[in-house]
Amino acid sequence: MASSASHRIPPALRSQVIQLYRQLLRLGYQWQAQSPSNTPTERQYILSETQRLFRANQSLTNPQLISEHIREAEARATMAVHYRNPYPRPVNVPPRSYSKQVGKRAGKAIQKQSELSKPIYVKSIDDTVPK
Repeated sequence: MASSASHRIPPALRSQVIQLYRQLLRLGYQWQAQSPSNTPTERQYILSETQRLFRANQSLTNPQLISEHIREAEARATMAVHYRNPYPRPVNVPPRSYSKQVGKRAGKAIQKQSELSKPIYVKSIDDTVPK
């Protein structure tokens, strides 16, 4: 975290972020893939994804937004350990599956419902996918 930004973040939240970063790095260094030949690739993915996302969010100062990112990282780590797969799980929601209305308002409603229905563990992935 940048030194100027760290002064605006509550100390408890800052220590939680640092603890999470260390936990994810430890997970990356100790990771054992289901197939031993994939272990180096999956370890590298965990470490590079951790570093990329923490660097991308190092300038955040909004405590609510930081907490949301912490929840996402914890969810992704828990799912990786549980399923023995570090890669994000796909979310398949058929387009236009939320509203029967037609028109501009319906499009916005569908977009809002789609955004709200996304699981927390795919928020950072959607930011990197070109549209």
